Amino acid sequence: MGVTRRIAMMDGTTLYMYKTTGTLQNGSVPEGEIIPLSEYETTKTPVGEITLKKWRKAATAEAIKKSGYDAAVRDTDTALLRDVYADVRNTLFGFINGDITGAVTAGGVDLQSALADAWGQLQVKFEDDAVEAVYFVNPLDASKYLGAAQITTQTTFGMNYIEDFLGLGTVIMSARIPKGTFVATAKQNFIMYYLTMGGDVASAFKLTTSDLEYIGINSGYATNERAQIESLIMDGIQILVEYAEGVVKGRVGNSVQLDAHSGTIAIAGTKTHTAATVPEGETVTWSSSDTDVATVSGGVVTGVAAGTATITASITVSGKSYTDT
Repeated sequence: MGVTRRIAMMDGTTLYMYKTTGTLQNGSVPEGEIIPLSEYETTKTPVGEITLKKWRKAATAEAIKKSGYDAAVRDTDTALLRDVYADVRNTLFGFINGDITGAVTAGGVDLQSALADAWGQLQVKFEDDAVEAVYFVNPLDASKYLGAAQITTQTTFGMNYIEDFLGLGTVIMSARIPKGTFVATAKQNFIMYYLTMGGDVASAFKLTTSDLEYIGINSGYATNERAQIESLIMDGIQILVEYAEGVVKGRVGNSVQLDAHSGTIAIAGTKTHTAATVPEGETVTWSSSDTDVATVSGGVVTGVAAGTATITASITVSGKSYTDT
């Protein structure tokens, strides 16, 4: 699939997501004059740490006698490995579905126009690189394009994906992406951090690697004191993006989308939010669930008192209301 760069890490290493800000100064400097300093700053936000995960299952002598070795051991090994792949997917989708501070927004009245908008955003964000875009979409949003297209679906970590979808890039389809939304970034922005399933650990526990090489397996060893055949699986995999501002969070169809979905504000302090709309240029109405805690006007939120308030942006298109909080 080519979505990730792969970096081997040590157990317990903290992982970060980065955001770079700065201003390019005027480069037209007269002869002999001081060249102004362009200042840039990269801030990093910890997003967790990579740790060794371990799973074990057992098939008893009774289960083998009842169902046979293949059904009791090998078939259940396959099921266990499938669930381990699902754990990798759950971690990835939990991350990309979350609130990624610094991500930009995109949208369109249908999936093709929405992905095209995201493609344009990625060209701007990665204008000095040859961008290969990847999009995560709900299968129900992509289904109407699949019947008329000659496509080949491929699979990795149990995820179905299509290369060169609508000429825009790779599309990964998963029901874990809420219908009507999608996430996009450049392939090179994804990094898969992993713990090597080799060396002393592999030797000590007689691990061999799965077909994806990042998961260690010891299948079918006997535990005589319990009269059972056990299997052991280990991995350490985290798939993250390196730069938050290189992520596009999008909507398909008429929508309004806030630039952030959580945060804190000081009493008497202010914070300005923006809302992207599809169609573009729709009038946004702002409201607060508790004006005794926070008020909002034109996207500017003002803290009033301690507490929690939900800020809502809404638009009305053809008599139907669309909101985001």
